Amino acid sequence: MDAVAVRIEGRGTPESAWQGCAWLSALPLVEAAAVLRDARCLVVVSPHPDDEVLGCGGLMQAAMALGCIVHVVSVSDGEACYPDHPTWPAARLRDARRRELASAMQALGMDATHATALGLPDGGIAAHETELVSHLVARLSPGAVVVAPWVHDAHPDHEAAGRAAREAAARAGARFLQYPVWAWHWLDPAASAAPWPNAQRIALDADAQARKQRAMAAFATQTGEVPGLDCDPVLPGHVLARFRRPFEVLIG
Repeated sequence: MDAVAVRIEGRGTPESAWQGCAWLSALPLVEAAAVLRDARCLVVVSPHPDDEVLGCGGLMQAAMALGCIVHVVSVSDGEACYPDHPTWPAARLRDARRRELASAMQALGMDATHATALGLPDGGIAAHETELVSHLVARLSPGAVVVAPWVHDAHPDHEAAGRAAREAAARAGARFLQYPVWAWHWLDPAASAAPWPNAQRIALDADAQARKQRAMAAFATQTGEVPGLDCDPVLPGHVLARFRRPFEVLIG
């Protein structure tokens, strides 16, 4: 097993440690409008269905409320999350996770027209970065905002999606922001300084938090709320706790 995989093994950093993290609480707390500015389009790049909600479900809601066009590029279908599972093979997971994404979008006040599934291989996005860059460049325009996973998130698919989005944004003249997902699992909350030179917390009101939690719950295959899973889910309660905060963190 490589070093990247080892960093996201086990239970990781508990949310209670993040609640007492000095550098996290010191990040500027701003409204989403200050981040979006006058952007007319927000493109959210998600390596697997659920990353878009975990990382920036609140930002997506705020963008819609501001009249900004929101679109999710769902890079893979997350079909490899339970390899060799007899009850949940890749084909069944692919269909289920697309349905879950549609339900999650509805929970955020959107619908299936706000998402595009590319169907690139789960676990193999790095081999298709050029293809992903081309797709994103065609979708972006100058002044758009593209949000993708942190390029050092320690999951190969997340990092590949982040790199592709960064390259596409540079080519298209769009602004590029990043959201951490697995970083909350392995970063050190006791460090003396934040790991990002430019990061801010985006405030979520009670309604945005409630909608985001309903959207997270839509991913039943990941939370374990489906029959016949009989193994540890990808998103148990202690992981979901990191995304129930009254804010989201964006880098850049």
